[in-house]
Amino acid sequence: MSMYGRDPWGGPLEINTTTDSVNTDNDFDRSRDFDKAALSSRRLDETQQSWLLGPNEKKKKKYVDLGCLVVSRKLFVWTVGMVLAVGFLVGFVVLLVKVVPRHHKHVAVKDNYTVALQKALLFFNAQKSGKLPKHNNVSWRGNSCLNDGKLDKSGAVLKDLVGGYYDAGDAIKFHFPKAFAMTMLSWSVIEYSAKYEAAGELNHVKEIIKWGSDYFLKTFNSTADDISQIVAQVGKGDTSGGTSDPNDHTCWMRPEDIDYPRPVTECSSCSDLAAEMAAALASASIVFKDNKVYSKKLVHGAATLWKFARGNRGIYTAGGSDAATFYNSSMYWDEFVWGGAWMYYATGNQSYLYLASHPKLAKHAGAFWGGPEYGVLSWDNKLTGAQVLLTRLRLFLSPGYPYEETLKTFHNQTSIIMCSYLPYFNSFNRTRGGLIQLNHGRPQPLQYVVNAAFLATLYSDYLDAADTPGWYCGPKFYSTDELRKFAQTQIDYILGKNPRKMSYVVGYGDHYPKHVHHRGASIPKNRVKYNCKGGYKWRDSKKPNPHTIIGAMVAGPDKHDGFHDVRTNYNYTEPTLAGNAGLVAALVALSGDGRTTKIDKNTMFSAVPPMFPTPPPPPAPWKP
Repeated sequence: MSMYGRDPWGGPLEINTTTDSVNTDNDFDRSRDFDKAALSSRRLDETQQSWLLGPNEKKKKKYVDLGCLVVSRKLFVWTVGMVLAVGFLVGFVVLLVKVVPRHHKHVAVKDNYTVALQKALLFFNAQKSGKLPKHNNVSWRGNSCLNDGKLDKSGAVLKDLVGGYYDAGDAIKFHFPKAFAMTMLSWSVIEYSAKYEAAGELNHVKEIIKWGSDYFLKTFNSTADDISQIVAQVGKGDTSGGTSDPNDHTCWMRPEDIDYPRPVTECSSCSDLAAEMAAALASASIVFKDNKVYSKKLVHGAATLWKFARGNRGIYTAGGSDAATFYNSSMYWDEFVWGGAWMYYATGNQSYLYLASHPKLAKHAGAFWGGPEYGVLSWDNKLTGAQVLLTRLRLFLSPGYPYEETLKTFHNQTSIIMCSYLPYFNSFNRTRGGLIQLNHGRPQPLQYVVNAAFLATLYSDYLDAADTPGWYCGPKFYSTDELRKFAQTQIDYILGKNPRKMSYVVGYGDHYPKHVHHRGASIPKNRVKYNCKGGYKWRDSKKPNPHTIIGAMVAGPDKHDGFHDVRTNYNYTEPTLAGNAGLVAALVALSGDGRTTKIDKNTMFSAVPPMFPTPPPPPAPWKP
């Protein structure tokens, strides 16, 4: 029988069938063999191959078609296997990291100096007088002395003296050390604004400076061009009258509870005070240079004070004033050099620079005297600070004649002073623990140490910025690293690396003074108003202060590294505004990542015109 079917590849397909099953099977097999042989000479598609192979024959692919690429099947299987194995391994490692406890932190932590800086700035919040801002962040402080100046019976002209800062553990507003403190803070911001910003404290420190500047503008007629007097002090500290004469030293009261009279002290012949206040306002004007209205107001006030200082010669503590017992001024010549330099930077007026760099003024200020106080920056002696400040000018702008002679001398003297700080020289003794004795073993040493640490770090940064690797002490050359090392060892001592293992900055570390000589911190805020004598029980208590005055740097140890944490011994436990300002300046200078964050060379000179005329443009190319 014949069956005709359609050949799937074209043409008829004839199949012969017979009743002989054996012959039929053999013929069929031969037919398949013939067909395979006939077709083996040409490429077959997948359908053809599957038909020819039959139901039990499978052709294993040697290649895998990935669409855009054909790869070996073995290579494909091996690659997929490896990917899966690696994925499993990575997953296992991730699981291990998640489950196994971590023994170290991956997040960068703040360095010790930055941590201490943030605490040290809080001390100024605790010292504020007047109506406090809501964000003051010192829970145990409140509004205080809101009638300063208004109830004064002395005939003072200025009646609004609310605000400002209390000086130390009392409630007196001494303007001389306070002005120095504000100048130091402004200087540190001008040089290290990037470091303050990195620490998240730039706005905070600027607010602290503004609180002081706003107050100083109240202490004289800041809108006038000529004045005849300024306020030197608010409050009284004379204890000769005992408790029958209640004042800021005979009474032990919270500032918020003060009800005794607070006299105002004015002066009409006080060049030192006026020049220092001028320096404070002038430096602040650079800090706030972006606020043109406020900056201009500060510059005008500084110019008025400077004119008064130059025209009314005298020392503010002359005549046995109350301040003479606590902050006696030795001269006003150093304030003229210091204030003149700041006035020049704030205004660009070269008459200020001419005065500040005049050889006779330098001589009167003690630039060529030497002596035990030489090289020691303090609230009383600003010469060393002025020398560093004017050396900056020589390093970066080099004004030349007629200033070069004195500026070169100041530069050389600054180098000598920096040498005197190093442990290789015997200019100053050191305690066994390593604390430099800039005040020659007298009490309250730390305020001088922090100022020196700031100047040393700052000068090393000046030299680095001027691409100068170091300086000479006699024939020997020292790297700028030596200055930074000196500053670090001194600040580390203050922060706890000392024989007593005590931090002299309250609230930093675990072991710090608990009986700080401070009225506000030693009396609980319990809605009880303790009168003048009533607070004595808290002063004389053996218990720690109920409030921690965070960031306060106490007066410090004695020359034998000894320290007595006793509230009534202010030579050990009392903090001051001027001391903390130097601490803040030193901490910000040392904070951060060291040398990668440079000083700001330009802000200081923002008001200074070019020293030399701009050269004319080159002539046009010559054409024949």
